[in-house]
Amino acid sequence: MKHEKVAVLDFGGQYAHLIANRVRRLNVYSEIVDADIPPSELATYKGIILSGGPMSVNAPGAPFCDKSIFDLGIPILGICYGHQLTQHLLGGEVLSENKEYGLADLIITHDVDFFKNVKSPSRVWMSHGDMVKQFAPGFSPIGRTSDCDSAAVADLNRHIYGVQFHPEVTHTEEGMKILDNFLNLCDVARDWSIKTFIQEGVATIQRKVGDKKVFMLVSGGVDSTVAFTLLEKALGKDRVYGLLVDHGLMRLNEAVQVKTALTAAGFENLHVADKSDEFLSALSGKTEPEAKRKIIGDLFWKVKEDVAAELHLNPDEWIMGQGTIYPDTIETGGTKHADTIKTHHNRVDLVQQMIAAGKVIEPIAQLYKDEVRTLGEELGLPRPLVWRQPFPGPGLGVRILCTSPTRETYDFTALNQSIQQFVQQKYNVSEIEICVLPIQSVGVQGDERTYRHPAVLFTPLRDWDLLERISTGITNRFSEVNRVVLNMAGSASKASETTLRRNEGRGTDGFTNGATNWYVHQADVNRNRVALLQKIDDLVTQHMIKAPDDYDIWQFPVVLAPVSIKVGCESIVLRPIVSTEAMTASFARIDWNVIDEMATAILAEPQISHLFYDLTHKPPGTIEWE
Repeated sequence: MKHEKVAVLDFGGQYAHLIANRVRRLNVYSEIVDADIPPSELATYKGIILSGGPMSVNAPGAPFCDKSIFDLGIPILGICYGHQLTQHLLGGEVLSENKEYGLADLIITHDVDFFKNVKSPSRVWMSHGDMVKQFAPGFSPIGRTSDCDSAAVADLNRHIYGVQFHPEVTHTEEGMKILDNFLNLCDVARDWSIKTFIQEGVATIQRKVGDKKVFMLVSGGVDSTVAFTLLEKALGKDRVYGLLVDHGLMRLNEAVQVKTALTAAGFENLHVADKSDEFLSALSGKTEPEAKRKIIGDLFWKVKEDVAAELHLNPDEWIMGQGTIYPDTIETGGTKHADTIKTHHNRVDLVQQMIAAGKVIEPIAQLYKDEVRTLGEELGLPRPLVWRQPFPGPGLGVRILCTSPTRETYDFTALNQSIQQFVQQKYNVSEIEICVLPIQSVGVQGDERTYRHPAVLFTPLRDWDLLERISTGITNRFSEVNRVVLNMAGSASKASETTLRRNEGRGTDGFTNGATNWYVHQADVNRNRVALLQKIDDLVTQHMIKAPDDYDIWQFPVVLAPVSIKVGCESIVLRPIVSTEAMTASFARIDWNVIDEMATAILAEPQISHLFYDLTHKPPGTIEWE
């Protein structure tokens, strides 16, 4: 079936494919194309959207599109970098300003079809460093925020629009309506759906696989399960064989549970391989997040080859199948201008080489998680499998933070004082003490990867709205910080108790933070730490099962961090989030009583000294800490 379509020009933004996802949700077929596509190839599209990107339009080597696309007579929408680039190419001026990562209130200043039925003011999501200061000829402002007069602009005669905010993310409350209005201006057919994807996907699989068979890596998660099902629909059960690898980094008893669930769902050709010794041995002594991810990804491939040999599978008759989805590709820098946020296990170099050689089939690689779930339901999978919480391929390996013996030392005294003064003055909060922790985690800010420190709040505050504003304010203002966590329980659960601990146990591993001394011990991924996290993770799961509400939680990572004010102890971070597609997320607001009950149980474990609750949205923090 030939669809009318909208092109999304990719300038490397982490949300480029999220834009395409949102357009498809509105039943319009969309395609991602390189930013430097010749204008002649865009002539058949009904609309063009210019994505965000990690660079400044004024920077050397910044990605541009051909200026003549603006002469095609096709409606165009520029988002963030795409908005700035439109103004830059057409004669406006873009300057560097203070970075802005967070929510703002959009006020519509002109009644135009682009904002039809959009309320004013409404919350929008900003993630930028540059700003349009002078409009290109023919453009005028149609919306503003308190800090950005160029939040929305338009050349109404040519149907060219630009927004500084991100309408495609869920944090922008009227974002879908704005995109819907733009599609109406494009006069494009609304004829794309998951049902049409199934028809086209089956045909694509049959064409790519030919007369071969597929050796499918499965985990029990929704992505690989849905991919497995679609492959079986296209090829038949006898031509698809599943491999579940127990890498020793799964949750408590998970390998057995997954095999039982998949067998009950009708997956007959399934092999389980216990390779925990190999994975844990390879990870011994490794501490850098990217190195850990790549080791796990490479080993998955090696194990697949070893098992294929054990099963006497002829490599000339089989190709590999993966449940890769769009975020895996984007966060690995898988588009031309995208920054690498983290390497997914199914996107290591070895796998990329096999993909290029045509030896890998990825039947749902164009879909986001919400679309995968819809596809699973359309294919008739049991609801528990379709709506299972996502779990990363590297498993607990990316939830066990590690430190090396050559780690840096830090003195955050001045930074702590600056953050505390900022919070107390801006939010009129007196009962609060703040310190930056001497560990780091991965984040995404302005479409770029960050590896920075979390700030921890010691406060009796239990106001989610205020805590959210404080968290966003800190990560916007202080570039050294990409996460904010709340201390829920532990040796210094109240600010007043912190003072009592200041002079406790000084040593060579101490990091003076102003509020107290935090100790980071050398740690890698090993059986003892895996077992500890499995125990705590299961404890959290059991508490959430008994909780009166599931809070629409998308995912609930539990993180083990080798940091404490007690030498040799560790801390736990709770990271429950709410999302629909994993490209953006909000921290979940769980009932305080439920958190307190979990805290009591977690701190009964003698190796755990602190419990933190992550108050960070995505962006600026990724869902996983590594």
